[in-house]
Amino acid sequence: MEVTVGLSSRSIGLQRRDWDFSRCLVERKRIPALSLSVRSWNGAPIRMNNAYTHPKHKVSCSTKRAGAGASGSEDFHNSVDEALILKRKSEDVGPYLCGRCIYLVGMMGSGKTTVGKILSEVLGYSFFDSDKLVEQAVGMSSVAQIFKEHSEAFFRDNESEVLKDLSSMRRLVVATGGGAVIRPINWRYMKQGITVWLDVPLEALAKRIAAVGTDSRPLLHEEPGDPYTKAFTRLTTLAEQRGEAYANADARVCLEMIASKQGHSDVCTLTPIAIAIEALVKIEAFLNEKAPITKRAFLQG
Repeated sequence: MEVTVGLSSRSIGLQRRDWDFSRCLVERKRIPALSLSVRSWNGAPIRMNNAYTHPKHKVSCSTKRAGAGASGSEDFHNSVDEALILKRKSEDVGPYLCGRCIYLVGMMGSGKTTVGKILSEVLGYSFFDSDKLVEQAVGMSSVAQIFKEHSEAFFRDNESEVLKDLSSMRRLVVATGGGAVIRPINWRYMKQGITVWLDVPLEALAKRIAAVGTDSRPLLHEEPGDPYTKAFTRLTTLAEQRGEAYANADARVCLEMIASKQGHSDVCTLTPIAIAIEALVKIEAFLNEKAPITKRAFLQG
């Protein structure tokens, strides 16, 4: 039995929008207040609240974390600082996106869904998880079930149909499946927007996946050993197969580089807010690099 996906902007509650090139460069959209309850990349709870929004609020450079000698007050102020930075960066970048979608790519467990929801909220976009859309379309509860009852190829076919339909829409943040990058046709769809690669060290990915369990990860079921060994072995193979494909993304968010900027090496202490900020920074750099080319093409007709 073959089932394919048919999505439309109407069926998922979205409207396509036509944007005038000159208008989108100057239009400023009010950014919704950011009030998030999030966790660090490894799952530790962190309260985010932008109660202090004075433009002269001092940004702290402290990198201390709760549990490492930082007081609750310091942790709170660091969280407020991150929320303020995220909000301001979204205000800088948002108008120049011109409604283009953002597609997050990366290995399983890299935080695409968590970071994607933060980006969608601060940009005023809608959020979708492509895996969830496939599950809904074929009427199954999980990707693992689809793999088991059909095949990976069946899942990939439906995944491509989902991305095809999403590519015609605007103002979305889409968290893609880890293997979405292996089909060239998917890149054609995703390149209608801006692609962002969340690059996470394999050791950190394996630890996170082992901690939450591998049941929902069908590609890990064939590996022997304990959860960490099983995850790390398979992730290593997948990284070798997909590394070049991920590198096709317009922007790369390297968690090791973010941690290094903060003065430490443990990517598991990074908050999703910090990762979202870096994603916006990288998107801004891509847009600035692309702008002169776009302008020349526009002037040349």
